[in-house]
Amino acid sequence: MAKLVECVPNFSEGRNKEVIDAIADAISGTEGCSLLDVDPGSSTNRTVYTFVGEPEVVIEGALNAARVAFKLIDMSKHSGEHPRMGAMDVCPFIPVQNVTMKECVECANAFGQRLSDMLNVPVYLYAEAARKESRRSLPSVRAGEYEALPDKLKKSEWAPDYGQATFVPSWGATVTGARKFLIAYNVNLLSTKEQAHRIALDIREQGRGKDQPGLLKKVQGMGWYLEESDLAQVSTNILDFELTPVYTVYEEICRDAKYLNLPVVGSQIVGLIPLKAMLDCADFYIKQEKLFVVEEEHKIRLVISKLGLDSLGPFIPKERIIEYMVQANQGAGQLASLSLWKFVHSVGARTAAPGGGSVSAAIAAMGAALGCMVGQMTYGKRQFDSLEAEMRRLIPPFHEAMNDLLLKVDADSSAFNSYMTALKLPKGTADEIKRREQAMQEGLKQAVSVPLSLAEKINTLWASLKEMAKYGNVACKSDIQVAVKALETAVFGAYYNVIINLKDITDTSFRAATEARVSELLKEARESANAALEMADHRK
Repeated sequence: MAKLVECVPNFSEGRNKEVIDAIADAISGTEGCSLLDVDPGSSTNRTVYTFVGEPEVVIEGALNAARVAFKLIDMSKHSGEHPRMGAMDVCPFIPVQNVTMKECVECANAFGQRLSDMLNVPVYLYAEAARKESRRSLPSVRAGEYEALPDKLKKSEWAPDYGQATFVPSWGATVTGARKFLIAYNVNLLSTKEQAHRIALDIREQGRGKDQPGLLKKVQGMGWYLEESDLAQVSTNILDFELTPVYTVYEEICRDAKYLNLPVVGSQIVGLIPLKAMLDCADFYIKQEKLFVVEEEHKIRLVISKLGLDSLGPFIPKERIIEYMVQANQGAGQLASLSLWKFVHSVGARTAAPGGGSVSAAIAAMGAALGCMVGQMTYGKRQFDSLEAEMRRLIPPFHEAMNDLLLKVDADSSAFNSYMTALKLPKGTADEIKRREQAMQEGLKQAVSVPLSLAEKINTLWASLKEMAKYGNVACKSDIQVAVKALETAVFGAYYNVIINLKDITDTSFRAATEARVSELLKEARESANAALEMADHRK
């Protein structure tokens, strides 16, 4: 899979459609850039752009956008609710796929250097790219905003990381860096700006100052008023949604609002949100209210309802969840997204991949899907009311495995292709031969790791499968029997794919340990499959 970096530049223009569109065109017109979202705000007078691409590509896209903004935005005339210090106020780089944070720091440095050279403007580094602890926090770097810049640039401690310490009235300064995915999340209140800000001071990590810290770690916040919607918002940036989830921010704001007798009327995601952040919210409300929801689509719908994410406009998951957006831009080349007809014919083509590994993964996914189906055909039916607790426990593992195993259809082909790429490396010198051999060995280990992980995943299902064979709707007896044989067959396929690639691996300890493990998994599959089939056979 390609390396993907997300870039989320914020420009200080949210009212002039021609300017907003011109910047968007500069990004989307950059070859290799996928513009995922453009989110303007009139009151904030700010537009957030979200695009993805390979590291070098997103740097070019950001530079092209800056070049256009330099001609069209004049900061000396700017006003808006959102803090800002420059026309291109902030430009972070975020790892999305096969990219490390270190690589995103390199992107920020390359962008900062080239931007300052190109436009002769001051550039600061923040977050993971910061060279000083005092510059890690964006609010710290942006303190005093655009209006304070002329004096700020005269101070040695605020010399820019790139460019001269010269005030450029039309531009101001730009902050760039690397960070985790930031969620811009606002909660709507029927209140004044001051009341919203009071709540923001309570919940944000900074609180009211050193002696009065706030409740939530890695959360920035402020209150403002949206004239176009005639309501106030507690506007937050969630810097680490795994440490402080979105639902925690929402529930804390609701608690404060209730204390002040203020109505909460939904909330808003600005830009995009990771799928995991949405699913974490779903899991919270499912557990809190003892609900039973397994379909991803239904979980997303639950979160939209609970948080009121459609209160200020439609929340369309395929346009707001970053993984869905990336899949839409990449999906055409993925095996798992092909129709069954096309997948079968791609297997039958005169190419080595997709081959037995991808087929094994597809068979496994269908086996898990059948296990899930039998559970769904049992749960919720009056004659099986006594089995409700068992089905609530047994269905989720199959549903989760079904999705995980589908991913291995493509993973297997990708791993094999990395080995084939290594085979084509030059071998004209001793160094080239050595590099080629190392790449081939690494490719073989990758080719082994995918089918091994497939067998490991299936191994986690046997206990649930035996119980499903024992308790599931007897009318679905043949379906559970097919599920058993499908999963057993997939483990056989995984075993054969591991063994054939192990023979060329020179690391003897790795080879021995891997062969022992895959043999153990095959033995477990045989025994568990027989036990599950025997249970099903006794059902009448």
